[in-house]
Amino acid sequence: MTGRVYKSTGSWYTVKTELGQTYECRIKGKFRLKGIKSTNPIAVGDFVDFELDTKSDNETGVINKIHDRDNYIVRKSVNLSKQTHIIASNIDQVFLLVTIDNPPTFTSFIDRFLVTAEAYDIKAVLLFNKVDTYDQDTLNEVRYLAHVYRQIGYECVGISAKTGKNIDKVKSMMSGKVSMFTGHSGVGKSTLVNAIEPSLDLKTKEISMQHMQGQHTTTFAEMFDLSFDAKIIDTPGIKGFGVVDMEREEVGDYFPEFFALKQDCKFNNCLHLEEPKCAVKNALENDEIAASRYRSYVQILEGEEEHYRTDNWDKE
Repeated sequence: MTGRVYKSTGSWYTVKTELGQTYECRIKGKFRLKGIKSTNPIAVGDFVDFELDTKSDNETGVINKIHDRDNYIVRKSVNLSKQTHIIASNIDQVFLLVTIDNPPTFTSFIDRFLVTAEAYDIKAVLLFNKVDTYDQDTLNEVRYLAHVYRQIGYECVGISAKTGKNIDKVKSMMSGKVSMFTGHSGVGKSTLVNAIEPSLDLKTKEISMQHMQGQHTTTFAEMFDLSFDAKIIDTPGIKGFGVVDMEREEVGDYFPEFFALKQDCKFNNCLHLEEPKCAVKNALENDEIAASRYRSYVQILEGEEEHYRTDNWDKE
């Protein structure tokens, strides 16, 4: 039998067939021995083959094959930095929720996520949530950031999951597609998903005032079929986002505004650091690319961990 993984709890997988039947499946041990570096060899969104377990009365299944993936979103595993964690696979687009404060989403996090989406050819949209709660100064920060990313070519939408602002616009973008929603804990992801499809009634939690960050409400990724011909993958709140499986020479290719200038650099293998006649460095000096983007790029190249609590907006 063939189906798609809708839910993963680490040891069991909820698999749904084309006929709409769902089965709880486990994995054959040999999958963990095939040199897969990921902590989770099977991810939500995967298409798999499975057979029913004849020893069980509960119609559970055993997964024996994973189909090739069109794409996936991967990051460093939180606990095992040498391993990766596949968040979800076979995605049409990903919506990254951004909040200026309560909790803050920093540019280093946004850029690392966008680099990964670019690397796996997944369309990314930035949703600036909680715009109904911001004062004028904070709204100006939203406009500044949206301007930075729109200049690069990313779609940016200001939304309010609580008041419903632009929720219909998001729904129209989701129609006929598999969309993944992600962001830091506390950015309002579950509230947004509930606004898009109230019948899901996902759990939400208040912001932890001690750390100004959200408490985890989703502990594993899960896919849902929606009432308007769309699928959504809800993911756990992500604290940090480590870029993996990239050579230094290719990182710049996943910054679209850098890639567009690459042919004008003196050297074909220019890393945009200290090389002479670098088109990217020249554009940076002329304020044609954002300083925050270049800083993110250098951090990734140097293998620095994301500055989750210490980054600042760069408006120079």
